[in-house]
Amino acid sequence: MKLRILLFLLCGTLSAAAASKTVRLLTVGNSFADNALTFLPQLAEAGGHELIVGRANLGGCTLERHWRHAAAYEADSSDKEGSPYRGGKRSLSDLLKQDNWDYVTIQQVSYKSHDPATYQPYADNLHRYIRERAPQARIVAHQIWAYRVDDPRFVPANKGREPHTHREMYEQVRKAYHALAARLDLGIVPSGDAMYLADTDARWGYRPDADFVIAKAKAPSLPKQKHSLHRGWYWRKGKDGAQSLKIDGHHASQAGQYLLGCVWYETFFGESVEENAFVPKGLDKAHARFLRRTAHKAVQALAAEKAAR
Repeated sequence: MKLRILLFLLCGTLSAAAASKTVRLLTVGNSFADNALTFLPQLAEAGGHELIVGRANLGGCTLERHWRHAAAYEADSSDKEGSPYRGGKRSLSDLLKQDNWDYVTIQQVSYKSHDPATYQPYADNLHRYIRERAPQARIVAHQIWAYRVDDPRFVPANKGREPHTHREMYEQVRKAYHALAARLDLGIVPSGDAMYLADTDARWGYRPDADFVIAKAKAPSLPKQKHSLHRGWYWRKGKDGAQSLKIDGHHASQAGQYLLGCVWYETFFGESVEENAFVPKGLDKAHARFLRRTAHKAVQALAAEKAAR
């Protein structure tokens, strides 16, 4: 009986070891990629995997700017314009050659992501550049997410000029990224799909606080922001010491970062995140469970969509 138990435990250990993976991932993006990477290392560790991450991320960076830096480096490797990464010390070429990357992600800046015309020729140029320097890597489009439903950009005055609703931004951004992926034969990380699914869920989706009057707000009072996947409202002290109420409807909150990490985990490690044991400190466990299920649903829905083509 003891021998049987020992063999069972040994087989289980060997099976787990065989299932472990090492994923080498380089992101060419901006703060949205940083948001997605926040909890990915912990999720990988909890899943028994190793994650090696490289970042070519610059705040607010467009595809055009990433390409401008790469072109500057190729024209003159001593030009500081060509090496903006890692505190102005590394070029994209350096980072691409730094490791034997399995995946390289690319993305457009959020406020231009709805407009396919802003992607080119920069996406094509970057795709070729990455291919030449990291031919073994799978290039993946990081489909970014829509801003929060109460973001100031979502006003009727913007209709026809840019997305003026949460749903419209999601749909236009998704269409643009899928068109890019089809054009260049890229994989897709469905971050935007997962965020939209969670944001519009009847139970877990964020709903603006209709009773909070922004114009009359006094620090440190804030509106209710339960289940928000975006940073949302916060107070900021100015140079004069005065507090002002600001909103960040773009970047991910802790819950949003966790959801994004779950999407990336399932996408790059190829296994369900639903039973992953990692939950960030301070995040409600029931909410975390919903976010893992939502990430799984988004990844599986994309796989089914691809299979049906």
